[in-house]
Amino acid sequence: MSDKPIAMITGGAQGIGYACAKALADDGHKVVLVDAKPTVTEAAETLGGAGYVCDLSKPEAVLALFDQIEAEHGVVAKLVNNAGIALPGNFLDYDLADFDAVLAINLRAVFVAIQRAGRAMVAAGIKGAIVNMSSVNAKLAIPAIPAYCASKGGVSQITKVAALALAEHGIRVNAVGPGSIDTEMMAGVNANPEAFKIAMSRTPLGRVGTPREIADIVAFLCSDKASYVTGETIYADGGRLGLNYTV
Repeated sequence: MSDKPIAMITGGAQGIGYACAKALADDGHKVVLVDAKPTVTEAAETLGGAGYVCDLSKPEAVLALFDQIEAEHGVVAKLVNNAGIALPGNFLDYDLADFDAVLAINLRAVFVAIQRAGRAMVAAGIKGAIVNMSSVNAKLAIPAIPAYCASKGGVSQITKVAALALAEHGIRVNAVGPGSIDTEMMAGVNANPEAFKIAMSRTPLGRVGTPREIADIVAFLCSDKASYVTGETIYADGGRLGLNYTV
C-alpha cells in the first residue's frame, strides 16, 4: 500500500494523460496510469508509478481494475478521466458502431469510473477530487465528429450531476475543456499547413496549447487550492470560445 494519495489517470500512456500524471506525481501523488496501450507500463515506471492495460469500453473491466488497484495500492483519492477517441466521419453516413464505440469510452466509462471511485471514497471517508476531460466541442459542434461532440457534451453534464451528487461527501468533480492541443489527435492538422492555418485563425492566442498546460489545470483542480470549486468546466482553448468559431 502506498503512503501517498493515489491518483488514477486514464489514457495515461502519452499526451495529455501522461502530462497529467507527471503533474500529479510532482505534487506528491502515487500515480496509477491506465491505457489500452501496453506502453502504459513503461510510461508509469518513468514516474515511479504503476501502469495497467484496460479496455475502458467494457464496464466489467473498469470495475475489476478498481478492485485490483485498491488491493495493490489503496483507494483512489484523485481520478482523472482523460481517455478518449474521436472516430471522424460524414454525418449522413456515420456508422452506428463507431458512434457507440466513442460513447462507450468517452462517456459511459467516465460515468462508471466516477461512480466506482465515488463509492470507494465515500466508504473510506476520503474527500477526493475527480477531473473529467471534456473539450471545446462540448459547446462547438463540428459535423465530421458527431459522436465526439455528443460525448463531450455529455461529459460536461455528468460532471455537474456527479458534483451535486457527491458534494455532501466532500468530493469535488470538475472538468477541463481543451481546445487545440499538441497531441496525437491533432497530428494530422499540424502536418497540413492549410488546416493548421485554419486552426490558428480561430485561436486568438495564435498557437496550439501544450499537454502540460492542460495538466497544470488538472493538478490545480485536484489540489486544495481548488477546494471551493466543483461542477465546473474550465475551457483552455486559447480564446477560441469567445470567437464562436465552429470549424
